[in-house]
Amino acid sequence: MKLNLSPALRLSIGATAIGVVGAVPCMSAELPKQPKLVVGIVVEGLSNDYLDLLRPQFVRDGGGGFIRLADKGVSIPDVDFGTPLDGAASTAVIFTGAAPAVNGIAASTVYDRESRRPVATLNDASILGNFTNETLSPSALGASTLSDELRIASSGLGYVYSIALQPSEAIIMAGHAGNSAFWVNDYTGKWATTTFYRDLPQKPQEVNRLRPLENRLDTLQWLPLLKMESYPDLPAFKRKYGGFRHYFQRNDKNRYRAYKASAPANTDVASMAVDYLRSLNLGSRDATDMLALQFSLLPYSYGREADSRTELMDSYLRLDRDLSRLFAAIDSTGPGLDNTVIFLAGTPITRRQRRDDERWAIPYGEFSSRKAVSLLNMYLMAVHGNGDWVTGYHDSQLFLNHKLIKEKGLDLPEMRTEAARFLERMSGVTHAWTLEEVLTRRASESPEAFRRNVAVQTAGDVYVSVAPGWQEIDDDSDTESPVTVNRAVASTAPFFLLAPQVAPRTISAPVDARTIAPTVSRILRIRSPNGASLPPLRL
Repeated sequence: MKLNLSPALRLSIGATAIGVVGAVPCMSAELPKQPKLVVGIVVEGLSNDYLDLLRPQFVRDGGGGFIRLADKGVSIPDVDFGTPLDGAASTAVIFTGAAPAVNGIAASTVYDRESRRPVATLNDASILGNFTNETLSPSALGASTLSDELRIASSGLGYVYSIALQPSEAIIMAGHAGNSAFWVNDYTGKWATTTFYRDLPQKPQEVNRLRPLENRLDTLQWLPLLKMESYPDLPAFKRKYGGFRHYFQRNDKNRYRAYKASAPANTDVASMAVDYLRSLNLGSRDATDMLALQFSLLPYSYGREADSRTELMDSYLRLDRDLSRLFAAIDSTGPGLDNTVIFLAGTPITRRQRRDDERWAIPYGEFSSRKAVSLLNMYLMAVHGNGDWVTGYHDSQLFLNHKLIKEKGLDLPEMRTEAARFLERMSGVTHAWTLEEVLTRRASESPEAFRRNVAVQTAGDVYVSVAPGWQEIDDDSDTESPVTVNRAVASTAPFFLLAPQVAPRTISAPVDARTIAPTVSRILRIRSPNGASLPPLRL
């Protein structure tokens, strides 16, 4: 049907249409320029409580580290990981945007049913190590990462490097497509990597050759950065007698592990990062580069005293200075902070912490994995006949002999239930859940979170919850670890994002940890990792 419109009305409609069309460019404001560099930082055990407690000292130190992140960026005090995860699993959630059920990384080590011993989750016998006997690759990581997507978006022109204290975290941060991943070896102290990555930056190799940690540790001491009265919230006895002096002696078989748990190790990671910025010219080309770093702020468990509050505060203060030095290097020798996106994600504190002194009479017991396996095996033999019914126990998980159960024509879920009910009668066990109970969301106080944080392909048959204050003794371990006991801990940690185009703000409501990767991806204008199912935050 044809409308008969007057010339004036037609002119009015035309002017309106022109106005609408003309308004479109105003709605589509110019996109912010692509960042030259992304710095992704993971800090194990980062706590809001200590950040708040030490804020005045951070300010006195210049405010260039944690204060810069908190005041000039986006702060999320409570990023929720669902249930407590170790550093490797938490890092995988941060970089993939997916839970362990999807990304395949539920812990740094898993139980190998064939060899009947724990192995690294990222173990790959087809790969060799550089400066290490470890054979590791990201093959077990079942989803793409932020670093992968960044490399893909630039067709490989953007570089991705990771530097960490732990091997799993280094490899997870570098992803499948990264250029290189370096970490500190537990047995030699050398900067180590895997032949999976083809790029070998010169700086770690130079340190191994010219300034090896093995020699530096002979004279290295970790002493308080401040006078004791300057550490806040310490009781009188700690202010008077709480000083510390830690050595890393050659006759200590845990020498390098103790070093990796100390503040000087964080400083070495930061120094290596600054060297990377200068020597590799990161952020200087027409593609976005990424530098991923891992630090530790877990309680120091290698000292004589169980109370390590002073060491922990000292670690925070030193890391704050390390971050300030790193950010200054980005501004001076890198692309500048106005061309850099920085995100810093904490991971939940470990639930296994140093035991309190016996004089406080805190309830304590020892749960022996070997004893548990032996008693359960004897019970199952009495019921079902002779056989090696239980193959092992690792990371609070018990593993049954699937082959024998099948040969005997028994039902595996029923055997799991039988084993769980027996274990619950043992001293020190508060709960025992079968894999079926976990998968059907009938286990723990947070059944949905428990389910998504279990990787079925490496899961045990029964999950054991050991009572708080009890020590889990790994009878098959070849290392002399400090005495640690179980504690109930929160599964949250803080997160900070500093990006030129993002206004400072604080998000006080808890945020799912799986939103970190898609949120950073959105800011970088790249795809989210392929396992990230949650939408990004709108910042």
